[in-house]
Amino acid sequence: MYSNHSKVMALQVLVTTIMVIAHQAHGSGRGSMGLVSGITDPPPIAGICSTSVSIHGYKCHEIDVETRDGFILNMQRIPEGRDGGGDTERQPVLIQHGVLVVSASVPFSRRVSPSNVDCACSPLMVQDGMTWLLNPPEQNLPLILADKGFDVWIANTRGTRYSCRHASLQPHEPGFWNWSWDEMVAYDLPAVFDYVFSQTGQKAHYVGHSLGTLIALASFSEGLLVDKLKSAVLLSPIAYLSHMNTALGVAAAKVFVGEITTLFGMAEFNPKGEPVAKFLKALCDYPGVDCYDLLTSITGQNCCLNASTVDLFLKNEPQSTSTKNMVHLAQTVRDGVLAKYNYGNPYFNVMHYGEVKPPIYNLSNIPHNLPIFISYGGKDALSDVRDVELLLDSLKLHDVDKLTIQYIKDYAHADFIMGVNAKDIVYNQVVSFFNHQH
Repeated sequence: MYSNHSKVMALQVLVTTIMVIAHQAHGSGRGSMGLVSGITDPPPIAGICSTSVSIHGYKCHEIDVETRDGFILNMQRIPEGRDGGGDTERQPVLIQHGVLVVSASVPFSRRVSPSNVDCACSPLMVQDGMTWLLNPPEQNLPLILADKGFDVWIANTRGTRYSCRHASLQPHEPGFWNWSWDEMVAYDLPAVFDYVFSQTGQKAHYVGHSLGTLIALASFSEGLLVDKLKSAVLLSPIAYLSHMNTALGVAAAKVFVGEITTLFGMAEFNPKGEPVAKFLKALCDYPGVDCYDLLTSITGQNCCLNASTVDLFLKNEPQSTSTKNMVHLAQTVRDGVLAKYNYGNPYFNVMHYGEVKPPIYNLSNIPHNLPIFISYGGKDALSDVRDVELLLDSLKLHDVDKLTIQYIKDYAHADFIMGVNAKDIVYNQVVSFFNHQH
């Protein structure tokens, strides 16, 4: 067993490793941050609609929404199925991606000018909405839901290539990256929920995966969104991370605990630099770590992925998030509680929160009558079974008839979004769950 401190270090080393591999393998993209105003200007790069939805015969609209703290988040709306929808009013479903690994973007070099900066200068293996659409249409959750009669909305969090704009800040400015998942809770989810409600006049169902479950649970516990929420589906949920056991993380905990401070102390993280190259080589040479099977090393042994889909996922440009977000997630590993960002100094915590310690997100405050569907896997190295059990214990006062639990023995983290049999095992259950909410 490893100490919580070692697990924090392991998490940070894992971040570094993914940054290097992603950068060496792929090019650039575009990303951003955390009321709602629709922005009509389309993203300057090919959007998810044109690359992954419309080509299959579905209507799809690109929509940008501005948050209260000035970030512009890109969304996709699939208003009907491939065969059309007639005049039937459709129930909206908001789908929120997560991460396959906790990641961070390193501050941009002062040598980079505003004119050529985008949010992939520090590319990482963070998901965006595209990851729901890597399989054939009949296996992708958003298109399955559209064909089943739902009005589907796909969200992209701040910092990813489609949500990398701000009303007044540029990605090369430090203020652009001054956020953690607290801001996703306070700004991102409320912005997209408010916009969906303003356009449909209906409460929305919610589907979150990985980090998309953490920010949802935190939001619900704060009383946010619940007035515009019909039900919530949490796939591979993350609320606690104390038992994260990725192969790369364990190796890092054993070998590279002492080197991470130096790596993260660099003003510019240069994946082609000699220190990082030596670090990565040593980590990948460690017994039991297979950097040629990166997905398994990160997520656990996924049972049901198509090799071509994995290739497409790895070729899909990795996304960015903030260093502060990574630190916040590392704090979750270290402290074993779901709390707001800890500034590391009681004085700064008092300045921000009026308290010496950061406030806790109390999951028992989630409305007990909110319909929730939780699906988790026995082989998941990120959403470990023991951590999910802690989550379920936090929900022990939930109305019994409002909480549905699905355990899939052979599933790991990526199976829930890319599994070839996810439609039969998970998505059909999700559709049935939604249809039973009245």
